[in-house]
Amino acid sequence: MKKSHAHTLDALHPGETGTILALHTGAELYRRLAALGLRVGKHVRILRRGRFAGPLHVRVGTTDLMLRPSDACCIQVQRSHL
Repeated sequence: MKKSHAHTLDALHPGETGTILALHTGAELYRRLAALGLRVGKHVRILRRGRFAGPLHVRVGTTDLMLRPSDACCIQVQRSHL
């Protein structure tokens, strides 16, 4: 079995999934991301990436949301190998 390394959410490509390991943010952004469903242990999927460093279209459970790349780089994930 291959050993998986931690990445940030912005490093995943469309179609890839991962599990959130940590949110490295300030308290205000942490609360906002948690309210959107981005919590440690949740599975996320990148649906698509905006052009020219635009937002990431992310699915958490049954919720779709758009994240700025600057916010996505604060979310540590472990890439899933399905």
